[in-house]
Amino acid sequence: MLLSRTLFKSTPPLLLRNMTSKVEEAKDAAAQKAVQENVYDGCRLGVGSGSTVVYAVKHLTHLVSASGYRVTCVPTSFQARQLILDNGLTLSDLSQTPVLDVVIDGADECDAQLTLIKGGGGCQLQEKIVAAAAKKMVVIADYRKKSQQLGEQWKKGIPIEVVPMAYVPVMNKLREFGLEPVLRLAESKAGPVVSDNGNFIVDAMFSGVHNWDALETKMCRTPGIVETGLFIDYAKSCVFWYGRWLRFCCTQTYPDRILGNYASWIV
Repeated sequence: MLLSRTLFKSTPPLLLRNMTSKVEEAKDAAAQKAVQENVYDGCRLGVGSGSTVVYAVKHLTHLVSASGYRVTCVPTSFQARQLILDNGLTLSDLSQTPVLDVVIDGADECDAQLTLIKGGGGCQLQEKIVAAAAKKMVVIADYRKKSQQLGEQWKKGIPIEVVPMAYVPVMNKLREFGLEPVLRLAESKAGPVVSDNGNFIVDAMFSGVHNWDALETKMCRTPGIVETGLFIDYAKSCVFWYGRWLRFCCTQTYPDRILGNYASWIV
């Protein structure tokens, strides 16, 4: 479960450090498994954005160094581009590498149908473009990100990238859709957050269960909305780490099965 500011304030420092450590261990373990299972010699890899992807790049760097694999990396953000360069990996882009074998990316929340909310870091436009160019999208996340229904864990709404001149009419339209939009403000500068593409980010709060396909269609048909943080039918699998248990969700239908210390369930 996501931790509120109140819980952080009331949590003893040692316990808080232990909780943070477990979350980071979960991110690291999920990233390691995803890289081991999906990256191979000659792989054309989309590199996602966010804190979990930092661990994926770490394990990717180790794999390339140890094996000599030739892996071409296409970033989904400025952060991802810098991670690729800083670790001496091969950088490309979609103009040079328009078809990718796999993209490994994080998520803010993943439901039982593998519908995702992404964009907490404001990178959802480039993330979705890269995901659409990939044959397979593998999502890595810690245990806090798994839900039966969107909104159970993630309480910050659907991130929506908006052309700056249109943000007021777009927010009015989102209210008509039953959402509560909030312009995302920057923490280290005055004014709104600006995406890598020069656009604003509006976080559309929601409650209850929605028809996500229908909602995304309405939003994408609204002039001024560049892209949404709803990822429907993109992810092929999600890897979550629960201490001893590594769990996989896939879009195919198989019975649950236990493999040593790994529990695998298919939804």
